[in-house]
Amino acid sequence: MMVELMDPSADEIICDPACGTSGFLVAAGEYLKEKRKEEIFYDRQKKDHYMNHMFHGYDMDRTMLRIGAMNMMTHGIDNPYIEYRDSLSDQNPDKDMYTLVLANPPFKGSLDAESVSGDLLKVCKTKKTELLFLALFLRMLKVGGRCACIVPDGVLFGSSTAHKAIRKEIVENQRLEAVISMPSGVFKPYAGVSTAILIFTKTGHGGTDQVWFYDMTADGFSLDDKRTPCADNDIPDIIERFKNLDKEAERKRTEKSFLVPRQEIADNGYDLSINKYK
Repeated sequence: MMVELMDPSADEIICDPACGTSGFLVAAGEYLKEKRKEEIFYDRQKKDHYMNHMFHGYDMDRTMLRIGAMNMMTHGIDNPYIEYRDSLSDQNPDKDMYTLVLANPPFKGSLDAESVSGDLLKVCKTKKTELLFLALFLRMLKVGGRCACIVPDGVLFGSSTAHKAIRKEIVENQRLEAVISMPSGVFKPYAGVSTAILIFTKTGHGGTDQVWFYDMTADGFSLDDKRTPCADNDIPDIIERFKNLDKEAERKRTEKSFLVPRQEIADNGYDLSINKYK
């Protein structure tokens, strides 16, 4: 769903700084193969870019890196850049490099507070990995680069100074486009935490006008530990509506999705939980 919402083009440079098994990178590669096949594979330069320079992933678990690199190769990407790196530390020099970030960063991750990069702490002084990763995405993206990432619900309404600082940064200094609230069972049986997807563009000088909220209640699978397929699925509706946001202006706040003006979000202390505006 996240790859379809972002609709990557043939010349993207895509990064997942907490890549695990490289799921997002594989999904992006498959999407491009399906949607932009002629553009990429019938052009030597674009094919070279796709095979060697488009996909970047980092992780701190060597087993995951092996699985991630193998996953990319078995999906036909010859030379993905998957490497061992602590993304939040000073050993990650990436700045203004990528046009698209797709990530599900670790929540409550273990953190060596001493090694966290100083320029991330300037944006939000915290030990919470989910907030530091948001600051990292902003640093790694080029201006005009886009990000779709999964965050725990606490990021949307947490009241600490760091929580508010990162939300204010994204709303006021970048362009926040969408907040898609997901039900708490989507990551079962591994975790029951409630999550949301944030979609934003790095502009460096604001640009948030209206933010689109969607209350997703089903994803095509049951929300218990079994995750059996079922008929209820909001994903096609989310993709359709996100691609036609101009039609959302008339939607009432009682419906599944609606637009909220930036000023109202600012007046609510940059609270991004959908229940605040429903």
